[in-house]
Amino acid sequence: MKKSYNLNLLFLAFLIVFFNSLFAISIAFESETDNEVQYTYNEGTGKGPKKWGLINKKWEACNNGKMQSPVNILKEKVEVLPGLGKLKRNYKPAPATVKNRGHDITVRWKEDAGKIMINGTVFKLLQCHWHSPSEHTFNGSRYELELHMVHISSGGGKAVIGIVYKYGRADPFLSKLFHHIKSVGKEERDLGMVNPGDIKFGSRKYYRYVGSLTVPPCTEGVIWTIGKKVRTASREQVKALRDAVHDGFKANARPIQPLDGRAIYLYSPHKN
Repeated sequence: MKKSYNLNLLFLAFLIVFFNSLFAISIAFESETDNEVQYTYNEGTGKGPKKWGLINKKWEACNNGKMQSPVNILKEKVEVLPGLGKLKRNYKPAPATVKNRGHDITVRWKEDAGKIMINGTVFKLLQCHWHSPSEHTFNGSRYELELHMVHISSGGGKAVIGIVYKYGRADPFLSKLFHHIKSVGKEERDLGMVNPGDIKFGSRKYYRYVGSLTVPPCTEGVIWTIGKKVRTASREQVKALRDAVHDGFKANARPIQPLDGRAIYLYSPHKN
């Protein structure tokens, strides 16, 4: 059992190093596209998720990739790996902007807002945005909301932290942005200093797997860290985010993608 555990940990570390090195020498690692008119989440438009890979040659991974996100997390099938270690986060306040990209509301930090560290690699925080309902599912069920915090390494590799929310008490970070969410348009609006540390993770436990961006170009090799704890947001907050999405219907979650043999790991301080 211990040998199997060590092999799995080494394999995951290899994947992280491999993809980070791969994208350090490749300009093909593109960011999420900001041009929402090129695609939608509504299959009836002919530009929905099933067609993303056909719209643009650079988006072929959306249809042909084998390490796509989001995925369904079957809790009874994840492997607990205490050796993954506590997620090392070090954020700080920095000037930020907010923008309605059509398919989501995005907060983007204009200066250094801090970092996370995974397997010795530093990933700096770029932006965060929301999907409703949640993109990742848990035993087949979606939650009301999912936040993505997008980070990038000096070599161009990406790491995303995902936090899911159910209805309940208002989320403090969203409360600070509530007015802007309801009124911001396509033009970026300055928010002043925004502290990403105000985004609460809520638990040391997290799921880890290697996947992709969940919007075009669906680039693979993204290191995903999904918080195990389900946090809360108010119905008013979720409604404001959904109302801001204007591409045909009030949802911006990509359908679940096949695991294709990938493993999903769970960090827990003590293996159960």
